[in-house]
Amino acid sequence: MSIIGWLVLGLIAGFIASRIVNKAGSGFILNIVLGIVGAFVGGFLFSLFGHEGVTGFNLYSMLVAIVGAIVVLLVYYAIFRRTA
Repeated sequence: MSIIGWLVLGLIAGFIASRIVNKAGSGFILNIVLGIVGAFVGGFLFSLFGHEGVTGFNLYSMLVAIVGAIVVLLVYYAIFRRTA
C-alpha cells in the first residue's frame, strides 16, 4: 500500500476509534498517527489469533486498523490521563 493509502486508512481508522473511545476526537495529526500505529498493532493482534492483518485498502483492513487504534487509544489514555 502506498504512503497516501496508509495516511488515508490511518486518518479514517484513528478518527473512528477516537470517536468510539472518547466521543470528542483527538485532533487531526493524533488521529492519523494513532490510526497508522493502530493498523500495525491491529495486524499484530489479528495475526496472534490466526487471522490476516492489514491486506490493503478494504473494509477488513479498516476493521483491523480500527481495533488496533482502539487498543492504542486505551493504552494512550491509561498512560497520559489528563487530570483537570
